[in-house]
Amino acid sequence: MLSQSTIDTSLRPLEAVRAVRRLFTTGDTKEVFAVFRALRGKSGLRAFRRFAASPTGAAVLAERRHLLDRLKDHAALRTLPAGSVGRAYLAFMEEEQLSADGLVQASENWERDPVPADVALFRERMRDAHDLTHVLTGYGRDPLGELCLLAFMYAHTRNLGMALIAVMGLPRLPRAGRRAMIQAWRQGYKARWLQDQDFEALLALPLIEVRRALTIADPSLYRAATA
Repeated sequence: MLSQSTIDTSLRPLEAVRAVRRLFTTGDTKEVFAVFRALRGKSGLRAFRRFAASPTGAAVLAERRHLLDRLKDHAALRTLPAGSVGRAYLAFMEEEQLSADGLVQASENWERDPVPADVALFRERMRDAHDLTHVLTGYGRDPLGELCLLAFMYAHTRNLGMALIAVMGLPRLPRAGRRAMIQAWRQGYKARWLQDQDFEALLALPLIEVRRALTIADPSLYRAATA
């Protein structure tokens, strides 16, 4: 039985606010992990328990499955059907000149707390799925896209850090951007919970069908704002 006492669930709001300010000043991705860690609280523990109780979560933990292994294999992704989630992810990563290892490096200084192996595996999986959620939701890596994705994903993670970054970023946006963020937040609550999805299996499926199955609506206001 996982004991809450083995995991740091304390909230550090001042630390989080300072990290958000540094994030907006420098754009350093490492600050995002600092915010998430400072405001994770019990949300991560609750998410892990829900994940572990799901069929996919139980399989991932039993098999010691690492999503990063699949996402790094560009040769295998290239063999997937056109229009699939995996091919869309590959195109996204190549267009943005990203590496699946990039988030690993950015998070290294912020995820060193001693936690049970299953919790560590879950945290790694959620970290490694970040760019995949960009593809699934349709939000880009531009500043508005990142803020919209945080607003969308807050419903799935309940990490207050996501909400804090989104709220502090809201005044920096024009009206169209603010409307896009509000739409993202609403659509996040309507979508199926993403953290227990079998991402490995989804890679081979048509992106349009996966979005429909997960009730991920078209980010129309974001697309209009960035047109």
